[in-house]
Amino acid sequence: MTPESHSLTGDSPTGTDGPRPGPPPGCPAHGPGPGGPARLHESEDLRTLYEELRDRHGPVAPVLVHDDVPMWVVLGHAESRQLVRTPAQYCKDSRIWSPLRDGLVKPDHPLMPHIAWQPMCAHAEGDEHKRLRAAIDAAVAATDFRGLRRHVNRSVQRVVNRFCEAGEADLVGQYAEHLPMAVMCHVLGMPDEYGDRIVEAARDMIRGTETAIASNAYVMGALERLTARRRAEPMDDFAGRLIAHPAGLTDEEVSQHLRVVLIAAFEATANLLAHVLRQVLIDPRFRSQLNGGQMTVPQAVEQLLWDEPPFSTIFAYFAKQETELGGQRIRKGDGLLFAPAPANVDPRVRPDPTADMQGNRSHLAFGGGPHECPGQDIGRTIAEVGVDALLMRLPDVELSVDEAELSFTESIASRHLVELPVHFTPRPQQDETQRPSHENDTPRQQDWHIGAARPQPGPAGAAPVRPEPRVQPPVPVPPLPPVTEPAPPRNAWQRFLRWWRGY
Repeated sequence: MTPESHSLTGDSPTGTDGPRPGPPPGCPAHGPGPGGPARLHESEDLRTLYEELRDRHGPVAPVLVHDDVPMWVVLGHAESRQLVRTPAQYCKDSRIWSPLRDGLVKPDHPLMPHIAWQPMCAHAEGDEHKRLRAAIDAAVAATDFRGLRRHVNRSVQRVVNRFCEAGEADLVGQYAEHLPMAVMCHVLGMPDEYGDRIVEAARDMIRGTETAIASNAYVMGALERLTARRRAEPMDDFAGRLIAHPAGLTDEEVSQHLRVVLIAAFEATANLLAHVLRQVLIDPRFRSQLNGGQMTVPQAVEQLLWDEPPFSTIFAYFAKQETELGGQRIRKGDGLLFAPAPANVDPRVRPDPTADMQGNRSHLAFGGGPHECPGQDIGRTIAEVGVDALLMRLPDVELSVDEAELSFTESIASRHLVELPVHFTPRPQQDETQRPSHENDTPRQQDWHIGAARPQPGPAGAAPVRPEPRVQPPVPVPPLPPVTEPAPPRNAWQRFLRWWRGY
């Protein structure tokens, strides 16, 4: 079968904009019967399906999405990098997508919230993309990462205080989904908006429930109020920097970009945090490497970005001209799915999918090229500190069910861990301003000492009666050792780590 027979669109000449004729009879890119493209949205095991597609078609495969709309899915690592790094050939402007122009994609298509063009940097190209992206990049670049780490530690304290005394928790619903939102509300400039309601609204929007539109309106209302406040009262937070940038973003552009940053950071970081914690709990070797110092928490996060990228598929790129990718003939107007999950296990770059990838950051979890995720270092920081601080607060945390009982919900876009039930020794709440620790929950000292009589209860309403102490013969007391300051970190690297972590 030739690459030409896999074309997802008709045979109108390259460069024409008119309607294309229908597919030829039996075309495998349009007929979902035996031998035809798989329906991604119907698969219950996308990992297995992607490997089957790789075996059948190579690094680029024809597939169908909802309503049998044809697309390509890019499975190869090198081909994915070419897709995202060649803006002359591929863009994110869905207005050139042939199925949309030909009426095959209806306004209520399930993927329209992801694909529909909006005046944002995620869809813009050329000078407009540079203008909008410059404002986002400048706002991220001005982030005080030492201060951010300190705030993540404080947010961990606040979130863990809600369940630490119970001795059990669900680390997805009670931790991984709350910590990123608490931090991002602070980063954007609206710490008072953080709470259960905004977490539920963000989760509802992403899952596409019947109330997703109302949830989106709730989130947008909070962001529009923030934008109006920052216009009137400038401050040095993310929203304030977007408004003050020379790019001159309108209020709508500011609020829409805040929405993208908030929801993308929430979804990606919640997924990443849940997957790292799951790996720590189910794999004794993984945990022992962390505890023994063979692996740092940042290295653990990078490993999971290879194994469980927060977004398994990112919608979508579109061919600006006729071209070739991975041995397939790509027509002008074809849609292509960028898929980090299968690309990260491409046998050509990772023959053993279980291999340790420490020190290798060439994964595709955050995309690449002009549309590479601008907030990836913020997400990494939340995940790294979130794992480290939780294990400091609850060092004996253990999974409450067998690994096989953990379940996932899977869509084309991502793979969610449903619950992560754990148990641990109940511990008291801690001051949010203190460094997370498990060493400050010892019983409070009494106001008596060895050799003195305990206070005796007096009459009701009276103060306790303290008996006269017995006379003890004098005992020689050895001199106390001189008081010394705690030893500073032994070398420059330890001093840097102490400073970087905000302590």
